[in-house]
Amino acid sequence: MNKLLNGLATAATAALFAACTQPKAPEAPALTASGLNPEQFADTINGKATALYTLKNASGMEVCITNFGGRVVSIMVPDRDGNFKDVVLGYDNVAQYADAKNSPSDYGSSIGRYANRISKHSFDIDGQHFELVPNDGDNCLHGGPTGWQYQVYDAQQTDSTTLKLTIVSPDGDNGFPGEVTAVTTYTLTDENTLDITWEATTTKPTVINQTNHCYFNLNGDPSRVGTNMQLYVNADSYTPSDANYIPTGEVLPVDGTPFDFRTPKVLAEVVDDTTFTQIANATGVDHNFCLNTYTDGRGDDTQVCASLYSPETGIFLEVYTNEPGIQVYTGNFQGVGRDADIERKHGIKYPKHVSVCLESQKYPDTPNHPEWPSATLRPGEKYFSHCAYKFSVK
Repeated sequence: MNKLLNGLATAATAALFAACTQPKAPEAPALTASGLNPEQFADTINGKATALYTLKNASGMEVCITNFGGRVVSIMVPDRDGNFKDVVLGYDNVAQYADAKNSPSDYGSSIGRYANRISKHSFDIDGQHFELVPNDGDNCLHGGPTGWQYQVYDAQQTDSTTLKLTIVSPDGDNGFPGEVTAVTTYTLTDENTLDITWEATTTKPTVINQTNHCYFNLNGDPSRVGTNMQLYVNADSYTPSDANYIPTGEVLPVDGTPFDFRTPKVLAEVVDDTTFTQIANATGVDHNFCLNTYTDGRGDDTQVCASLYSPETGIFLEVYTNEPGIQVYTGNFQGVGRDADIERKHGIKYPKHVSVCLESQKYPDTPNHPEWPSATLRPGEKYFSHCAYKFSVK
């Protein structure tokens, strides 16, 4: 009997020891409120580490940002019923953001050096001619093929509501003169505002024009078109473009055109109006508006320059900036051609006109239009640009 008991005890002890030494199953990674897995953003690109950073405020709003391209990946805000919705487009992993060939996008990025297009990839400063690297036909778009949206910023999250991203762009980067040190700061306020500032200095005279490239869908459902949203733009005029999206040099009144957004308009009434040449060329809106909030060489960022509203969710977005212009883009290339088959966040394929970009900026091709508000930055000066996206419900 004692031998039997001793045998059972030995077996039990062995079983207990084996159970204790078995490796534990790995815990599932903690997801963000928007359902992102931070592990999918941990990588090394161009020799630098990438990550996902999360900002939260006292109201429960959440903003997720990756230092790859300074991209806003998700924005969670409450609708009129208190349910949180992700209101920006994007990918749920850094690999797709980095794969410009197979999944091209500027989703949520901090664009540089020069947002929008520079005609014939060239400009002059002080009588000196500079040739840029073309990446949009014969033009330079968003800083060229290796613009800052495809670079890794150095990140410093100072607290739960602030992220500072720094990039040093070498002299000659995509043809632009001067070594530029640029800092983008994202701050999430308790008033549900994503506040963005851009600051930069240069070692040589250069041009700079930064913006944020969030694609907003305030319905919180990017599987469907977003043309039910209502757009307001505080602008009496706009800069028309040719068929290649390059400004003609004119500044024309919006009065009597589909571009008169001084009273909010439902986008469905505008984006398919091909009787208007500007819309026919772009298959929607892809234009710079000259803001009434910019006068006498200064922008008033206490006034609303644009707004977007979803009657479906009640989510209301107001935009503030010190810049002279805002580019309105209605997602005209989404869901077109091979883009229609690309899966984005949570496996969703985006249709055409699913979203709206509201990009504060200097006018497109400003370096070739000295009569427009200047984009020139010189040594000893500091570039400063400000844009705030304020969310509420109504």
